[in-house]
Amino acid sequence: MKNILILCTGNSCRSIMAEALINAKMGNCVYAQSSGVKASGKVNPNAQALLESKGYWRDDYHSKVIDTVIDTPFDLVVTVCDHAHETCPMFPKAVKTIHVAFEDPSGKKVEEYAKTLALIEATLLPIIQSELCD
Repeated sequence: MKNILILCTGNSCRSIMAEALINAKMGNCVYAQSSGVKASGKVNPNAQALLESKGYWRDDYHSKVIDTVIDTPFDLVVTVCDHAHETCPMFPKAVKTIHVAFEDPSGKKVEEYAKTLALIEATLLPIIQSELCD
């Protein structure tokens, strides 16, 4: 099982959605966690409602700061927003880092969350598949 970190700024929406989607769809080869470089401490309620409606939500998903996972030996770190990409910390163990940015649906119509989730599935999951599961 490979460990992956999805890193965003606030760890409230995109990174949580990616974490849940990866664990739901790729749990046979990858275990995903997420965190934020400046975690908000809360999950966006629209993102959580969408994940719950799809059956992807787990009660242990929450917004957390990078310090809580920095010592975890990850096989891959994915930044999903430009700010996280620019401020991604150095990890104690060398780890491959890739950047795949997604627009933040926060503050937009509820339909935008589903579009972002679909984009994460269509764009990010194949990359992770080729990086860690093939």
